[in-house]
Amino acid sequence: MQDVRVIGFDADDTLWHNEHYFLEAEKKFWELMEDFLPQHTSARELMKTEMQNIALYGYGIKAFILSMIETAIRISEGTITSSGIEQIVNFGKDMLDKPVELIDGIEDVLTALDGRYKLVVVTKGDLLDQERKLVKSGLEDRFHHIEIVSEKNDHEYLKLMRHLDITPGEFAMIGNSLRSDVLPVLNIGGYGFHVPYHTTWEHEQVHAKIEHDNFFQLARAADFLAYI
Repeated sequence: MQDVRVIGFDADDTLWHNEHYFLEAEKKFWELMEDFLPQHTSARELMKTEMQNIALYGYGIKAFILSMIETAIRISEGTITSSGIEQIVNFGKDMLDKPVELIDGIEDVLTALDGRYKLVVVTKGDLLDQERKLVKSGLEDRFHHIEIVSEKNDHEYLKLMRHLDITPGEFAMIGNSLRSDVLPVLNIGGYGFHVPYHTTWEHEQVHAKIEHDNFFQLARAADFLAYI
């Protein structure tokens, strides 16, 4: 860690709460579709649609809305009403209008690191939505650079290293997703700090044990300060 110059933060469920808004919308969707399928079956069908659509739509609320609409049409065999479609669209609009609630203690962490490291945000999702949340969060000015990507993988992190003019060994990433925030960074030679959120989208879950000299498991973001 002595060589680290830049510290990256994931946004959703690392800087602020996010996943529980998706869970609330999913529950409303399952209830809406109960005339066609039991809730657990609707949940499985929606997840299947989302996985099929990631390559087309990417991540975020707008992609989620489109996947809900597509799933509703399929499992209702085209009989869902325009009113039902409108309800699904409104689920998404409600999500987009939600307040941004910061994770407890994250402002203290950023304050402690300020001036000692370059701080960057590395997040994926819809560009407009992520920019909106950054502004609403009040944290935008805390960061040297904001990187919003369609996917977090080795290639994208290496592009970021080139943009920041650093080597991977000078970069540490903090986030709640092993799949997106930790493993790609470890793959390229950086440091990965996992701060689990109380719920994680199925697509982001990694069940294998990670054994790597540059991997650190934290209970909360503030624990990162013990490593610098």
